[in-house]
Formats: sequence, structure tokens, C-alpha cells
Amino acid sequence: MLQLVLYWVRCRICTWRAGCCTQNGTCKSRLDGIGLAPLVRMQLFMKNDQGPLSPSLETLIEHRRHKKSSWKHLRTTRLLVILSSPLIYACVLPFLLVDASVELYQLVCFPIYGIPRVRRKDYLVFDRGRLAYLNAIEKIGCIYCSYVNGLLAMLTEIAARTEQYFCPIKHAHRLAQTHSRYGKFLPYGDARAYREQSDAVACAYDDLSKRVK
Repeated sequence: MLQLVLYWVRCRICTWRAGCCTQNGTCKSRLDGIGLAPLVRMQLFMKNDQGPLSPSLETLIEHRRHKKSSWKHLRTTRLLVILSSPLIYACVLPFLLVDASVELYQLVCFPIYGIPRVRRKDYLVFDRGRLAYLNAIEKIGCIYCSYVNGLLAMLTEIAARTEQYFCPIKHAHRLAQTHSRYGKFLPYGDARAYREQSDAVACAYDDLSKRVK
């Protein structure tokens, strides 16, 4: 990262002195109209689960080279897709309402039930908006998709922990997909197991505590 910043400063000095720091008399900071300042800022903020990302200068320049302008993006998009977009973004209103309602629910009720709260930062991740090869329209779309899909995944986890507390019984029929807590549920139709073990299952969140640590 320090090397990239120093390189940017050096290119600025070369430009001021009417000199050149690369071949063919062209500063790298102006290759294909690519400025280094936004690339430096992007590298400063890019992170992943293991910590900050440090893409090479060549990678950052390559990202900017593959960026498509918003106008070109609109011109190459089908008209019906553009006309249907307002319907997609109009859904943000009910999503925000559900988000606030469920967040209030777990804030008030989970401590009463002894259920660990679901952490928003584990599900709502907004890192794709920093990618240099995305234009403004694509970044807005990625941020919106990150919010909605992350929210739905978080709601599923909140509902799963609630179901484990109130009704930890497996279904008689095989489900296409089960949530993260389903493996702890009791067999369908086993009355004795339900009466003897349901209270213990309703409090079995030790694995979540270990995961947080």
C-alpha cells in the first residue's frame, strides 16, 4: 500500500516537472485516462474476512480498464429491463419496514428468551460497491442486492432461532432446504423426546457462542 501511495506522489511530481516516470513519455497515472487517486482510496477501504485487501497496481488499473460507463450500460440494456427497475427498487420500502420490525423484535424479545442476537454485520456486507470496474448504476444495484439478500438471510436466522425456542420439531416431509438450527430439532412424532428434551433444545445455543469467539 505504501508503495502505491509513493508511486502516486512520484507521478504527480513527474507531471509537475513535465517529466516522465514510465516509457513512451506517458505517466502510468494517465494510462488510458486512469487516475491513481481513486485507486488508492479504493485500496485503503477494501477488506475481506481476513483483513484489508491489497490488490496490485496492475490489478487496480485492469479494473478501471474494464469499467463500462453508466450511459453505455443503459444503452446496452433491454428497454423492458429498464422499465421494470422501478418495481424492484420500490420494494425497498417494505424491506426497510420489515428490517426495523424484526430488529425491534430481537432487541426486545431475544434477551427475555435467552436467545443470542443475530449480528447484522455477519449478514449485511457492502463491499462490492468499492470495485473499480463497476459503474454507478452497477454499484447501486450491488448495494441494493447486498442489503436485500443479506436482510433475508438475517431474517431466516432470526426466525430459525425463534423456531428452535418455541417449536424444535422436524417436519415429516423432506424439505428442499433447511436453516442453520434445523439439525438440533427433535424427530417428528416422537412425543417422549419432545416432552423430555424440548426445554434443553430450546436453550442449546452453545455453538453460537463458540462461533462468535
